[in-house]
Amino acid sequence: MYTPQVTDHYENPRNVGTIADASGTATVGSPASGEMVKLTLKVVDSVIVAAKFRAFGCPTAIASASALTELVTGTQIREAEKINAVQLSEALGGLPEDKFRYASVAENVLKNAIADFLSK
Repeated sequence: MYTPQVTDHYENPRNVGTIADASGTATVGSPASGEMVKLTLKVVDSVIVAAKFRAFGCPTAIASASALTELVTGTQIREAEKINAVQLSEALGGLPEDKFRYASVAENVLKNAIADFLSK
């Protein structure tokens, strides 16, 4: 049911945790709703130098957040703003329609964390 990429990111999630001195932070969802992703970003000279996440939900939610942190680390803020759910799905080997919403959650938390950074 899960692609090898989803399984790998779920079983070996990258960049789990929280950045204490984060430049941008966002949370989408809640444990009560069954899914939640919190993303913290560290930005230096308009480059995302670190990204960490905490997630609650199914394997696809965790894998989407993990893949997101890999995609954005080392990326200029303006380029990271363009990352979308389709790209996340592709990075995970393609998500089935009923799991695509988790890539959308990851996209939303990224956009919100970037907006938080830009508002400061």
